[in-house]
Amino acid sequence: MRHAAEIRPEQWNYSRRVRRPNIPRPKIDPEAVIAPGAHIYGDVTIGVDSFILFGVVIRAELDRVTIGWESNVQDNAVLHCDEGIPCQVGNRVTIGHGAVVHGCTVADRALIAIGARALNNSAIGEGAWLAAGAVLAEGKEVPPWTLAVGVPARPVRDLTEEEIRHADEGVDHYLELAAAYRKIFAGDDNG
Repeated sequence: MRHAAEIRPEQWNYSRRVRRPNIPRPKIDPEAVIAPGAHIYGDVTIGVDSFILFGVVIRAELDRVTIGWESNVQDNAVLHCDEGIPCQVGNRVTIGHGAVVHGCTVADRALIAIGARALNNSAIGEGAWLAAGAVLAEGKEVPPWTLAVGVPARPVRDLTEEEIRHADEGVDHYLELAAAYRKIFAGDDNG
């Protein structure tokens, strides 16, 4: 048997090993802001004024990924889905740096913090927070307006009014950043 390194690329036979799905083009609202270095492929829909930052990967070759309006997906986050398990993100959602959202339903105004993981068929309720580093296991839910922490993630308490206001202010901050970056990406970084 020959070692893989000994086989030249033109000798590789992909036709028997790789299923080549029909990968549709993403549908990105013209008012959304996509940073350079973001990779978006497949049946992806991104709503108005959403902001996809540097290094984000959104792949939807097996089902769909939808992102509502005014949501922000921060640096190096990954959104993906499995066949029959879409990834659905609502409006005014924050997905923190390095988070993974895989086949999860995320309701409006929710927050997924830095490095958190939300797995297949999980759900994050309206305004709920998944804490930094938490892992929401397959099929589990975070009730609306609650904080879930840990591995595996468990709801621990209701959010305070101050925390809810802070999350809304965070979304507004990212809308301002998106407007500033839109100018930079267009080559007008003076104004």
